[in-house]
Amino acid sequence: MARKIGSRYTAHQILGRGSAGTVWLGEGPDGPVAIKLLREDLASDQELVGRFVQERSALLGLEHPHIVTVRDLVVDGNDLALVMDLVRGTDLRTRLDRERRLAPEAAVAIVADVADALAAAHAAGVVHRDVKPENVLLDMQGPLGPGGAHPALLTDFGVAKLIDSPRRAGPRATAPATRIIGTPDYLAPEIVEGLPPRAAVDIYALATVLYELLAGFTPFGGGHPGAVLRRHVTETVVPLPGIPDELWQLIVQCLAKGPASRLRASELTVRLRELLPLLAGMPPLDVDEPDDLEPERPEPEELPADPVRRRGAVPLVPGGPGPSPESSRDTHTSMRVPGPEELAGGALGTARVPRPAGGHRPGTARHRADTVRRRRLLLTGAAAALLAAVGVGSWLAVSDDDPPRKPDTHHSVPARP
Repeated sequence: MARKIGSRYTAHQILGRGSAGTVWLGEGPDGPVAIKLLREDLASDQELVGRFVQERSALLGLEHPHIVTVRDLVVDGNDLALVMDLVRGTDLRTRLDRERRLAPEAAVAIVADVADALAAAHAAGVVHRDVKPENVLLDMQGPLGPGGAHPALLTDFGVAKLIDSPRRAGPRATAPATRIIGTPDYLAPEIVEGLPPRAAVDIYALATVLYELLAGFTPFGGGHPGAVLRRHVTETVVPLPGIPDELWQLIVQCLAKGPASRLRASELTVRLRELLPLLAGMPPLDVDEPDDLEPERPEPEELPADPVRRRGAVPLVPGGPGPSPESSRDTHTSMRVPGPEELAGGALGTARVPRPAGGHRPGTARHRADTVRRRRLLLTGAAAALLAAVGVGSWLAVSDDDPPRKPDTHHSVPARP
């Protein structure tokens, strides 16, 4: 059912839903548009509406071939909406769900486009804060690039900042940030530690996306959100087998714990595009996702088959608004900043280790079950060998003491005296 958005736009059809709002296919004075209609509770927040108006010029000024342009911001009664260019295609998460992982050349080409978009945004003083596959759109009508990759466009610029800016008690209040915003798998360590987000957080998130496109899983994801946050701060990334060292070193540099050690977006764009000829023709990597670590518990005789689970981003706060079938994962969820004692829950270590196809990671239930089975087989074999050895030894002892005789062929009963 069509609905009016302000005086100039009409929303016709829902394209997707997220925790921040709903995206509609709409019509404006200049043709089709995408309209991101924010939730009604957000529209009723006067402080948010004020930030919305203040950010208008910054958001409308972001124009780049790899940025989904914001054409207008609408504030009308209970409607708070961003009117954007319509990209005819799909998002990167949908492609990743379908293909599991991408060939290195295509993955690097897509990430280079996004890095180019970030370079323009950062030059304008805008930090995205929520870079992830759901916010990367693939233009299916654009020309194919290296590895057959469609042009990538970064969307939802400014939405995280608009919705999630810390509340202030008054015009002069300077309360420290006590909540962190975003999707756990892509959060830079400095955000987890409560520092304000700078441009470097986008580079960290984009390097995480590149790792995910290559491997099929994020480097620090898996398990409880709190464990994911702690890994970002305390663990080092594990090498991916089968990719050129130049590409791996680039990923490691952009996943550095210290923001100052990461590349700038413009530098990352150049470096990635320089690597494209080296990656031409390489197939997707052949690695399996690490098993999530589980607490020790008695092993059952037979383990049930693992349930099918979707990998990637997990919400920070359980019980939030869930996505509909046509939506992407939730975004703009929040959680309090963990204390030092929580972040120090484990010593500096190594993140989850990618395993060869068919193997299980040490320390997991499946690995322990395999170990138990192997031990049982070894014990059974050893017992059989021991019994065989005892039998042979007894036969040899009897053979030395008694003359050879035929084995008994029937049972005899002694005669009575």
